[in-house]
Amino acid sequence: MNRALLRSSKLLNQIQLRKILNDGCKVKIQPSATFWLNCNHQIRHYSNNKDKSGDKSRAAEPEEEPEFDDPGSTESERSHQLITAKYFRVNEEEQNKKSFEGAIDIFTHKDGRRRGDVEFIYGALKNMEKFGVHKDLQSYKKLMNVFPKGKYVPENRIQADFFHYPNHQDCAIAIMVKMEENKIIPDEEMGDMIINIFGKLSEPFKKYCRCMYWYPKLKNISPWLLPEKLPDDALELALIGIEQITSVDRLTEINVYETKELEQATDKTWIVSGQSPEQMKLLKEVEIGSPIYVEGAFRLWLDDCQVNYFILRGPPKPRHEDAKLEVVDIEEIRMWMDGEKEKHEGRQLNRYPSVHEQEDGVIY
Repeated sequence: MNRALLRSSKLLNQIQLRKILNDGCKVKIQPSATFWLNCNHQIRHYSNNKDKSGDKSRAAEPEEEPEFDDPGSTESERSHQLITAKYFRVNEEEQNKKSFEGAIDIFTHKDGRRRGDVEFIYGALKNMEKFGVHKDLQSYKKLMNVFPKGKYVPENRIQADFFHYPNHQDCAIAIMVKMEENKIIPDEEMGDMIINIFGKLSEPFKKYCRCMYWYPKLKNISPWLLPEKLPDDALELALIGIEQITSVDRLTEINVYETKELEQATDKTWIVSGQSPEQMKLLKEVEIGSPIYVEGAFRLWLDDCQVNYFILRGPPKPRHEDAKLEVVDIEEIRMWMDGEKEKHEGRQLNRYPSVHEQEDGVIY
């Protein structure tokens, strides 16, 4: 880097300063102040008025940027690492909602113009799981509040049609997509914030309107509703999973078998079993010597938790013959209240297969 020392009694105008920024030079403007302009366009100010008679103070070197693990990482990944190192690098004991909102307050009070708000929000979104606030509505609203008010509102319809401040609108949509992934429904306060930031003719407000229309309708549409906060105990998760799997037969009985009840057990664990009376009956009808297989493990997702389960499958039963239509004289039909039997006593009804009898086997 070519460096040159320029001395001047007057302040440099904007054109000269821009040229120096591009060249990356060290400029001494006044005896009382020194500016360091490097190739990264970072400005450092160092005062020389502390010691007038002593030695000249040396300009400190610019702060070193954190090293990135992967030299081939993209610009967004490097920005995320830089934001994480600057605002969200705390101890594991301090990774909570208070620390997360404190990092947002530091950024918002640092610069009133909120420069770098898009990069900061993207970095904060990737650290929400680490701080445990990815399912907290107030944290999303505080993150949306990082955008300055009124700056990104289009002044006319033409600006709105041409996607005014596209990067910032995409960033706001990313916040609501993150909320959608974590099943968080926005409230009216967030809608007012979006209007004050981007206006009613913006894409984030359209996304907010779609969320407010569909999310309340689809929130409870699943027949297997889960609690808002899943338990951490594996046994309780297994009970929820087995209840969901065996819901096809409402007569299913769920039992928990502890290995500590067995004398020959070498490990303290448990087995959660679900079996209906119809399955027990089918299991008793299995002929001696017929193979029965234990298949699995299959995965069941309960929100973001995974549960593994196994099934007991036997050979399929022979298919029943289709019912044949018989022409019967109406005079031969007898009702049960008449007290008379049918003339054709050999006639029987076909048994309809249960839900546990599938084409590829019977699930016991």
